[in-house]
Amino acid sequence: MAKITINPNDVVGTINPNIYGHFAEHLGRCIYDGVWVGEDSSIPNTGGIRNDVVAALRKMKPPVIRWPGGCFADDYHWQDGVGPRDQRPRRVNIHWGEVVESNAFGTQEFMRFCRMVGAQPYLVGNVGSGTVRELREWVEYCNFEGDSTLAQQRAADGSPKPLDITYWGVGNENWGCGGSFSPEDYGTEFRRFATFVRGFGKQLYVIACGPSGNDVEWTVRFFRKLRHDYWNFRNIHGFAAHYYCGTAGTATEYTVDQWYELIAKGLKMEDLVVQQRAAMDAYDPQRRIGLIVDEWGTWHPVEPGTHPRFLYQQNTLRDALVAATSLDIFNRHADKVVMANIAQTINVLQAMILTQEDKAIVTPTGYVYEMYAPHQGGASLRTVIASDTIAYTTGEKEQEVATIAGSASLKGKLLSLTLTNAHAIEAVDVTVQLLGGATARQGTARILTGEIHTHNTFDQPDSIQPVTIPITAEGPEFTIQLPPASVIAAEIYLA
Repeated sequence: MAKITINPNDVVGTINPNIYGHFAEHLGRCIYDGVWVGEDSSIPNTGGIRNDVVAALRKMKPPVIRWPGGCFADDYHWQDGVGPRDQRPRRVNIHWGEVVESNAFGTQEFMRFCRMVGAQPYLVGNVGSGTVRELREWVEYCNFEGDSTLAQQRAADGSPKPLDITYWGVGNENWGCGGSFSPEDYGTEFRRFATFVRGFGKQLYVIACGPSGNDVEWTVRFFRKLRHDYWNFRNIHGFAAHYYCGTAGTATEYTVDQWYELIAKGLKMEDLVVQQRAAMDAYDPQRRIGLIVDEWGTWHPVEPGTHPRFLYQQNTLRDALVAATSLDIFNRHADKVVMANIAQTINVLQAMILTQEDKAIVTPTGYVYEMYAPHQGGASLRTVIASDTIAYTTGEKEQEVATIAGSASLKGKLLSLTLTNAHAIEAVDVTVQLLGGATARQGTARILTGEIHTHNTFDQPDSIQPVTIPITAEGPEFTIQLPPASVIAAEIYLA
């Protein structure tokens, strides 16, 4: 038995839709085969972009997509990906297997992809091997409305009107593959690059590289470097951490203890959100700079027989619970997190979609994004969850993880409530208590559940998918039963 208490009058903040963002890198088969097949492909496409992938993503309602990396971004030169496609240079992708990058998919193609799925673009500039001028000119190419040479080039490439790109990252993982900077050295580089990232008539949202995991020291040292310069504090709008919870076992082979172990690792996202925001608050108490987690998710050993640098992994119900509990953390801390981008959209790491030639399947994680979409833009409600814990063993050490997690949001009279039951074998009855005089009058729910290793394959693409179920939601208190190993998304109408 568990209990969740919700007061519709106790609002934490508005859930920024960008919390439900995606990340697509030139890595493995994310872009090529995943998004792009080319106009001459026998796979149904629109201008080279896969129709099946677009249709699946539109159901998930991605608000923003980060591109072109990742580590790839800091060796990517945007000029290679514009102009006539048959004249674009072929480059070696030094980070991801030293395969040859054709540059067939560049800025214009990415923009078309974003428009087709209904997402805003988030471009990551090259700090590691690029120049200030290069990034400044990319912004001009995308956003300048006048008659400059770069604007003329954009028009010749098919976009007479500005692309109006708001979100710009100044480098990626600059503590590692993006240049191996110290926080202070990156702070110096960020100030230099950000000075020239101008909007050309559009207000930009400039994002700095944050730490690897919950490295508070990186954050403190970076902000200490910037704090004396008011101009640089005006030209930084977001600060992006990365957190991968890793694996336990493999993507599809794990024990019950490893099921719990990975879910518990995912829940450490809450420490990152709380502690990183607190470190930022010391330098930015008005929270003018938003906390972003623009890479996160599980990271399993690659599927046997696939390229070791393509990071292709299967995706089971366990990944779905990691995704759901992480999104619930972001929802509950809507006052602290302004964007998050799961890694990655297609065929890489914790993907929404897997493709194989002309086939595309939605993963359990992809279904979680579809189920959780109603939270976007809602008022995050403070929730109090009383739940038993589950004991498990890691090595010789005993650990505990909460059985029930969740979040709630409100739009008008519609209460969206998402819950997870981490218990591998036991159902749990969750009592929902509404405070502040609120009462429920009706509700319905979608549920994702199965045996803990359940996943979709190209031979069995519908092994797991959400099912709509009725729930009895009436009065100020009601009960929802969660099967073992389940994610539930309920819509409850208040009187």
